[in-house]
Amino acid sequence: MVTLEKENVRRPHRRALTLGLVAVLVLVLAVVGAVMPVPYVSLRPGPTMNTIGANPETDKPLIEITGAPTHQASGHLNFTTVAYTGGPKRPISLFTALRDWLNDERAVVPQETIFPKDETVEEVEQENTFLMEDSQQTSVAAALIQLGQKPSTVAAVQTVEKGLPADGVLQPGDEILAVAGVAADRTTRVTGALKKYKPGQSVELTVRRAGKEQKVTLALAPSPQDANRAVIGVVLRDRYVFPIDVKISVGDIGGPSAGLMFSLGIYDLLTTGDLTGGKFIAGTGTITADGQVGAIGGIQQKMLGARKAGATVFLVPAGNCDEAVPAAPEGLRLVKAETLDGSIKALQALQSGQGAVPSCSS
Repeated sequence: MVTLEKENVRRPHRRALTLGLVAVLVLVLAVVGAVMPVPYVSLRPGPTMNTIGANPETDKPLIEITGAPTHQASGHLNFTTVAYTGGPKRPISLFTALRDWLNDERAVVPQETIFPKDETVEEVEQENTFLMEDSQQTSVAAALIQLGQKPSTVAAVQTVEKGLPADGVLQPGDEILAVAGVAADRTTRVTGALKKYKPGQSVELTVRRAGKEQKVTLALAPSPQDANRAVIGVVLRDRYVFPIDVKISVGDIGGPSAGLMFSLGIYDLLTTGDLTGGKFIAGTGTITADGQVGAIGGIQQKMLGARKAGATVFLVPAGNCDEAVPAAPEGLRLVKAETLDGSIKALQALQSGQGAVPSCSS
């Protein structure tokens, strides 16, 4: 009897000790999970803005056009974005990653998806800024070409490499108009002309800076990658020269995926009638000058953001259709977008109720 009584006394004590150890272990794991950084990024729906309306932060038109008559447009043609949490400078915790992984509105992806290992955060941000600027330029070109106007181009300096001949002579934004007196209206013509030179030879460039032309002479240097190739040390990109001035104000949003919606907004403002028919239409997709629509990332988060904002129609790049269909929120009609011209015709068919409207599910 004595032995049984002693064991009966010890058992509650052992259970309490075990529960106490489990509680401590859970607490330790919770603390570790809350502070332990993981190399992942959490994606969520970002802001969505109406390209034919006002920027909500400034209350000014998101797209301002001067030099051509414009027409007031109704409805919405919203571009969509993806926001993220995490990154090399502010990594998310294990707990946050697990919590967001269970959230249907979020996607947890490897950090390298946004921040490649061979690039700094500053380089990624700079690249996204450039991609947005380039997207805006291309979207204007696409809209004007759709309207029967073909803008001219010029080779513009994007960056100047330190320690090479152009360093201290050329600046970002300079436009190279001619090489050795021969007109060059695009990047390929500038680079093609420079291929005729050898390291050590000099070349005269006609450059336009802030509207003023000047001539500069540079002695070409061997390329750091190929000693037999002559370079001046700049990265060039084609810049369009438009007959009108188009200003697109989106704040600090970066990336190229709003191109299609910018083009549609510009087209709608420059033409009579409405593309939307008063509907709330949103979408995404890159754009080329000849109107080709390209695939983008974060389609699920963009659709969710659009639906929450009130969109009932969403323009999906053809390359994103397969992943968009199963992730589409209820009440959002998906329209497949392959070209700017096709997207315009699809919106006109939606408005009139006549004609085929391309769908992601067909």
